[in-house]
Amino acid sequence: MTAVDTHCPYCSLQCAMTLTPSGAAQGIPTVSGREFPTNRGGMCQKGWSSAAVLAASDRLTSPMVRDRAGQLRPASWDSALSVVAAGLQDIQRRHGAASVAVFGSGGLTNEKAYSLGKFARAVLGTPNIDYNGRFCMSSAAAAVNRAFGLDRGLPFPLTDLNGAQAVLLAGSNMAETMPPAVAHLGAVRAAGGLVVIDPRRTPTAALCDEGAGLHLAPVPGTDLIVLLSILQVVFSLGLADEHYLRTRTTGADAVRAAAGYWWPERAEGLCGVPADEIRRAAAILAAGSPAHGGHGTVILTGRGVEQGIRGTDTVTAAINLALALGLPGQPNSGYGPITGQGNGQGGREHGQKCDQLPGYRSIEDPAAREHVAGVWGVDPSALPGPGLPAVELLSAIGTDQGPRALLIHGSNPAVSAPDSQAVVERLRALELLVVCDFVPSETSQLAHVVLPVTQWAEEEGTVTSVEGRILRRRQAVDPPPGVRSELEILADLAGRLGSQVAFDTSADAVFDELARASAGGRADYSGLSHALLDEESAQFWPVPANGVSTPRLFAERFATTDGRARMVAVDAGNPTTGPDISLVTGRVLQHYQTGAQTRRVTVLDKAVPEPYVQVHPTLAQRLNIAEGDIVDVRSPRGTARARARLSVNIRPDTLFMPFHWGGSGCVNRVTEDVCDPVSGMPAFKLTDVTVTPALGQVC
Repeated sequence: MTAVDTHCPYCSLQCAMTLTPSGAAQGIPTVSGREFPTNRGGMCQKGWSSAAVLAASDRLTSPMVRDRAGQLRPASWDSALSVVAAGLQDIQRRHGAASVAVFGSGGLTNEKAYSLGKFARAVLGTPNIDYNGRFCMSSAAAAVNRAFGLDRGLPFPLTDLNGAQAVLLAGSNMAETMPPAVAHLGAVRAAGGLVVIDPRRTPTAALCDEGAGLHLAPVPGTDLIVLLSILQVVFSLGLADEHYLRTRTTGADAVRAAAGYWWPERAEGLCGVPADEIRRAAAILAAGSPAHGGHGTVILTGRGVEQGIRGTDTVTAAINLALALGLPGQPNSGYGPITGQGNGQGGREHGQKCDQLPGYRSIEDPAAREHVAGVWGVDPSALPGPGLPAVELLSAIGTDQGPRALLIHGSNPAVSAPDSQAVVERLRALELLVVCDFVPSETSQLAHVVLPVTQWAEEEGTVTSVEGRILRRRQAVDPPPGVRSELEILADLAGRLGSQVAFDTSADAVFDELARASAGGRADYSGLSHALLDEESAQFWPVPANGVSTPRLFAERFATTDGRARMVAVDAGNPTTGPDISLVTGRVLQHYQTGAQTRRVTVLDKAVPEPYVQVHPTLAQRLNIAEGDIVDVRSPRGTARARARLSVNIRPDTLFMPFHWGGSGCVNRVTEDVCDPVSGMPAFKLTDVTVTPALGQVC
């Protein structure tokens, strides 16, 4: 095969690359960067080494079925799918349609995500489908939909950052999670306009050094207070764009009143950020706004501020700040959340989320149900209603009242879910657990049936990037013998279950159906096809039939009934003293998600071979911990064991631990399954823990 242009399998930046299979050592294609607006030919270490996973030594190439002795044994496709189909039919016959659940992934292509949602609702008839994007983007999605009427991640191209004068990064470590994006901050840093909110001095926060901007390091869990206080300064000093507020928003008066309680000195006493730094942040952001003659100001949020019990409110505060400054819809300006997973956008737009149908439609909307049912060839009344969001779903599986069978596609909740030991117990309690994956994971080791599937460079499809840009993933190499696409698996299972609903197995045909199903929805792809995307990569949804791409949203109106943005008053209440030691979790440069892929890449594994705990030297001295000690991080849920790394780049009341490992080093043994009440997102970023020296090695 010749060189193939495609995109990286990891984060939502979706760096453009070229794979050259010919002459590849050990069957691994050669990776080269490709010029593209987002990554400009560059990639991070994960991208450069991404092809190594295609030749993983423990690649799954045969279905596995657990025998009576409890061992997973190789099986034929016919026998494995027969076990799955018979098990699903038996469980639903005894316990009803909702007794089967489906759990998907933000790593699936649009075609697979769409087919999975269709299979759950039109074949299984179950309301219980959700995906791991619930752990990533749900708070931002809830807040953005409430404010703007439409959620597309960034409502502008990433390249707009090049023209901005000021950028606020709240809870995002972009320099490690998507390094090529940092190149777009050059002009902002030169102008001294970068503001970073993070309790750690991450590589991203370090970009503020030497006059490039300002790093605010709040007490974990107080990001909402910081944003409300910046907003208070904007209003009190007359920095708000009053004309914009009058003509393009509703609810400004209530927001102004709520922010009024959070003057900087009061905020400082609770969040730990000096009052003068709060005022300086407000001045930087206002100076860049078009209303004050600046080149533009952009406000971005990431998981650091979103993964909390008040995540939706915190994002709402960031949106209110953007609206107060008159940013959304203006040149080089606006608000946007930074999507984490490669297809976190498309994964929720087309049917994996428990309350959504393709096109980002509500499953409770009669018109949406009728339209999608018509495309699928089923009666609208046969479609189930909304199901359980991810954390509730994983808590319910294997119980008398919950699903007895679970199909997992491209996710590893035994490591990624909060209170992971409880999740493992629930997975073990299932009558039938089926996992589709391409390498063994901690979750697949618990399965009754494991089905080996194609991975990114072995299949055709599309993904939707952080910008809402629809991109073509192209097949560059053949999959190993014995491996099947999930499109084939779902079509086969539908037939075995006696369904009359048609399932295409060709990605371009599935995309054409997705386009029809999305027509008229908020995420309208009806004007797109694989052929068009092969010709033109600058396609941002919505792209209606016979329409054009929409790279920038909200220039004239918002997607609300009256065209105005909704400002929603939020308040931090009466915060009490936080935990003595707060644990926050996150990613490191070399690894991705639960590490199932990156821990199999030698160069990445050698760089960061084991989990660790970042501890400030002051806290370490208090706890009698030295550099390199093995420590136990404990909460009422469980214990995570890791090696201590002492660093002054973290608050003395805070620990940081990455979430890329299972076993005793799995940090989600410690995290709690408490969720934001609006979005259902777990509060990964604030866990009350104790830390003690431990004996033994990290697993």
